[in-house]
Amino acid sequence: MDFGWDTRTTELQESLLAFMDDRILPAAATFDEQVGALDERWAWSTVPVLKDLQGEARARGLWNAFLPGERGAGLTNLQYAPLAEITGRCLRLAPAALNCAAPDTGNMEVLAQFGTPEQQERWLEPLLRGEIRSAFAMTEPEVASSDATNIETSIRRDGDDYVINGRKWWITGAMNPDCQVFILMGKTDPTAERHRQQSMVLVPRDAPGLEIVRGMEVFGYDDHDHGGHAELALTDVRVPASNLIGEEGGGFAIAQARLGPGRIHHCMRSIGVAEMAIDAMCRRVSERVAFGRPLSEQGVIRDWIAESRVRIEQLRLLVLKTAWLMDTVGNKGAHTEIQAIKIATPMTVEWVLDKAIQAHGAAGLSQDTELAAAFAGIRTLRFADGPDEVHKNSLAKAELRRHAR
Repeated sequence: MDFGWDTRTTELQESLLAFMDDRILPAAATFDEQVGALDERWAWSTVPVLKDLQGEARARGLWNAFLPGERGAGLTNLQYAPLAEITGRCLRLAPAALNCAAPDTGNMEVLAQFGTPEQQERWLEPLLRGEIRSAFAMTEPEVASSDATNIETSIRRDGDDYVINGRKWWITGAMNPDCQVFILMGKTDPTAERHRQQSMVLVPRDAPGLEIVRGMEVFGYDDHDHGGHAELALTDVRVPASNLIGEEGGGFAIAQARLGPGRIHHCMRSIGVAEMAIDAMCRRVSERVAFGRPLSEQGVIRDWIAESRVRIEQLRLLVLKTAWLMDTVGNKGAHTEIQAIKIATPMTVEWVLDKAIQAHGAAGLSQDTELAAAFAGIRTLRFADGPDEVHKNSLAKAELRRHAR
């Protein structure tokens, strides 16, 4: 395993670091002001400062960096990893500036891999250009969605159409008026083998019968600066049969294909969040005095800083190993490591954020730093793309099988 960066990766790193320091980080306050002034609270993708940054990202060759192949930047997972980490330093603005924000990234990957030419022309190309947004509708309020085979939303064939009935929630990005399409997972054949009951269809936002019931909050945050999360109701929603992605019964397999890259992208960005937190902690304790000496001289504070650095470095190596394996042996060959980073990343970054919040005192709980919002966001990753317990159970089963052999 060689984690040394090639020339292209180094050049892109340097370009993105300069872009972050010169333009994105200084623009964050302006972004917040412009989003706060919107009549439509979740229309973050329309604000002028983001549009300007997106134009610069294109000019710098940083656009669609997440997507391999001709449609994207053509990077491997290992090449993209350090770039994703850099964007994690400003999650609300940097990924969107590069058109690398979830859930659009995963949806573009699905359409690029499984979409028909017609679906790609109608939905993928506008997404790649950053003209529209999208959402992924799988989780449901009435079932334990950690088991994707529990999904109950009905997708029934009726002539040349599919008719959809069901309820979804925690649909990230759905509140954004620029969200023009949902990739929705439901059941086309409840009598089929357990993992062949589900299918995925494209549902336009303006489809009759699709209702946004309410916005959801995470620890009181509505996440309006990246499109919010919504509960949806679908009542006799009718879409053409040509909106089916892949084949009937292929929804579970497509979901697994989508979540593999999505999990590692989350982990890469989250390391950037941890780096932001340790930077903030070091600044704060260097400036504050308690009990007659700077906080930076307190033994417990130094223990937090040292432990944070050790944990971040360990996590980064595991994530890079996973990216390298995905590139060399494929997602299936890297399955154990993908599960491992999904378990380790939120817990590790959550720990670092907790210590940074503690070092800031009451300010760490407030809106005056990015720490509280970051903590809420990282805590959600212990559910998103599968909860910790599901991944631990699967990982342990694989380990036991290996031991038995």
